[in-house]
Amino acid sequence: MKCRHCGSELHLPFLDLGSAPPSNAYLSEKAVHAAEIWFPLRILVCEGCWLVQTEDHAGREALFTQDYAYFSSFSTTWLAHARQYVEDMRAWLGLDAGSTVVEVAANDGYLLQYVQAAGITCYGIEPTASTAAAARAKGLDIVERFFGVGLAEELAAQGRQADLIAANNVLAHVPDINDFVSGFSRLLKPQGVATFEFPHLLRMVRENQFDTVYHEHYSYLSLTAVQRIFAVNGLTVFDVRQLPTHGGSLRVFAQRGATGTRARTPAVADVLRMEADAGMSTPGFYRVLQQRAERVKDDLLLFLIDAKRRGLKTGAYGAAAKGNTLLNFAGIRPDLLPYVVDRNPAKQGKYMPGSHIPIVDEAHLKAHRPDLILILPWNLRAEVMAQLAYVREWGGRFVTAIPLLEVLKAEAA
Repeated sequence: MKCRHCGSELHLPFLDLGSAPPSNAYLSEKAVHAAEIWFPLRILVCEGCWLVQTEDHAGREALFTQDYAYFSSFSTTWLAHARQYVEDMRAWLGLDAGSTVVEVAANDGYLLQYVQAAGITCYGIEPTASTAAAARAKGLDIVERFFGVGLAEELAAQGRQADLIAANNVLAHVPDINDFVSGFSRLLKPQGVATFEFPHLLRMVRENQFDTVYHEHYSYLSLTAVQRIFAVNGLTVFDVRQLPTHGGSLRVFAQRGATGTRARTPAVADVLRMEADAGMSTPGFYRVLQQRAERVKDDLLLFLIDAKRRGLKTGAYGAAAKGNTLLNFAGIRPDLLPYVVDRNPAKQGKYMPGSHIPIVDEAHLKAHRPDLILILPWNLRAEVMAQLAYVREWGGRFVTAIPLLEVLKAEAA
């Protein structure tokens, strides 16, 4: 396999999680009794540009389907993050009714709803029909296509260039990262700004966040790699912020390389230095995650087996993609974890891909009264524990597996 950015041959392994079905391919009652497609889940590192990337096995159309079930608005934490972003960008850039804001991967309109409420012209680009429909139900203008140079040039020719383009948690999801990034340099106005948020590879390795690996994530990103990719495709990075979201993310600020005039802030050099000091431009940095992931798998399996033997009732919360990675890597099935609770009606009544664990609503949790609740979206641990604080009524406890197995009391956030 060759690097999807620079074309170098890939030889350095990063992580091998065996095989799994696509993490967002939730199964219906009928589908759970049929054959299921699994793909190898291996990650490699390019020693030319240090882009970490999933071994290619499935195209984007097979992963981002018409009934895509990830809806951003079900997380109150993420909604608050989006609202604050809009307020900050509005004040910083002086956005008003004469400005245009675009979000690439607009999902269900979780962010653009705040732009629209502020009276700023906006539209979203979202290829999945299910989430695009949810965004349109909020009165938002959505272009239902995959983004790249071709679409960007069409929109620019229509006079729809942007003062601000937001791209949250999508840069990792694109198979042709060069075409995707190059599209931003076409769609931005000459002095426009694009922001990209993505989980930081440095935090992923340091904090054992291996469950963020799944087929829909084609890339795992450092500023070291992103800056190079942007420069080749017409963008210049001028600022970066470190964020707590998704277990530790970067928000990268970019402008058109040919026309942008914003000065580069010291934060860019600071993050690049931090990555260099961690060894992210050396092979050794990428050789530690496999053993850590296997320890989590072993510890979680032993914990659930012991709970079953002791007669404890178990359940899980959050039918998240990262949860599917963990469950399938560990080989956990309904005999050890009989159900997963999720607030999203689009997932309720379906089954987790691979593990075939049923997804139920919160009423099931209250009726079942489990002794142990495994929180699969560990990045939302505080939010979930606050939402389910009532489990203390029957002495229930929460469990997280990442970065290491931990058992928590209901009142501890």
